[in-house]
Amino acid sequence: MSRQQRQALDALLRSAPRSETRPTPAEQRSSFAAALTRPAPTGVTTRGTVLGGRPALELEPAGAAGRGRLLYLHGGGYVVGSPDTHAGIAGELAARAGLRATSVDYRLAPEHPFPAAVDDGLAAYRELLTTGTDPRNLVVAGDSAGGGLSIATLLAARASGLPQPAAVVVFSPWVDLTLSGASMRTKGAADPIFDEADVRAYADLYVGTGERSHPLASPVFADLTGLPPLLVQVGANEVLLDDAVRLAARAGADGVETTLEIGPDLPHVYQLQYGRLDEADAALDRAARFLTVHLDTAPVTPWGGRAGSE
Repeated sequence: MSRQQRQALDALLRSAPRSETRPTPAEQRSSFAAALTRPAPTGVTTRGTVLGGRPALELEPAGAAGRGRLLYLHGGGYVVGSPDTHAGIAGELAARAGLRATSVDYRLAPEHPFPAAVDDGLAAYRELLTTGTDPRNLVVAGDSAGGGLSIATLLAARASGLPQPAAVVVFSPWVDLTLSGASMRTKGAADPIFDEADVRAYADLYVGTGERSHPLASPVFADLTGLPPLLVQVGANEVLLDDAVRLAARAGADGVETTLEIGPDLPHVYQLQYGRLDEADAALDRAARFLTVHLDTAPVTPWGGRAGSE
C-alpha cells in the first residue's frame, strides 16, 4: 500500500478550515454535504424510496445477485449526513458485494435526539423482514455513528424478538458516547479530523442529559450475545480507535464471531477514500467478501441468534 497516499490524505484532512466557533447543526450539515458527498458509482442505479416510514435511497448494482440485501446506515455523529452524502460508499460496498442496498435517512439530532435514530433503524430492519426478506439473506453495514447505530439496531431487533441478519460490518464505529476510551485522548494529535471536544459536542446534541452509557446509545456496554458475525474496520490514527477495539473484544467475549482490522496510519472511515487510497479499496473488498460469505450459511434460531452461537 502507498505511504505517499496516506501522507497526502493526512495533510489534506488537516488542511480543512476549522471555525473558532462551533457551527449550528444546519451549518454543519451543509458543510458536511459539500465536503463529503460522492455519487453512487457507475453501474449502480439509485432511486428514492421509503423504508420503515423514513425516506431512503435504494442502490442497485448492475447484475446484483438476487439472493442478498444490504441495509446501510450512514455516519455523521447522529447530527449530519444522509443517504445522499453516503451514496458513494454505500454504492461501492453494494457493487463489490453484488447486493441491492437500501440506505435509510434516519432522523437526526438535536431535533430528534436519542433514541429516534435507533427507532428508525429498527423500523427499517423490521419492514425488510415483514416484506419478505429472509434474515439469512440480509446483511447490515454502517460507518462511524452509523456503525454504532447498526449494532444498536440489531440489539433492538433482538429485544423485539426479531431474527438477526447474516452478518454486520462497521467502519470506525462510534459505540461509546461516554468517551471513556483511552484513544479519545492518546490519539488526539494523530487524528486529522476530530478531537475529544468535537466528539463530545456530537454526544451532547444526540443524548443531551440522557444516560450516555445506555446500551442502545453506547453498544460497547451492551451484552452482544446472539449478534451475527461481525467485521470491525478502524484506522489507527483516530480518536475512536478504542471504540472499535473494545467493541470487538466485547463481541468476542460474548460469543460473537468477530474480526477486527486496524489500518496503520489511517484516519476515521478511511474507506470513504476509495479510488484515491489503495487501503480504502482493499478494505471495501474485504468487507464485501465478509458479507457475501456469510449470506445464507446458517439457520436462524427462534430467539434470533445463529445456530451454534450459544
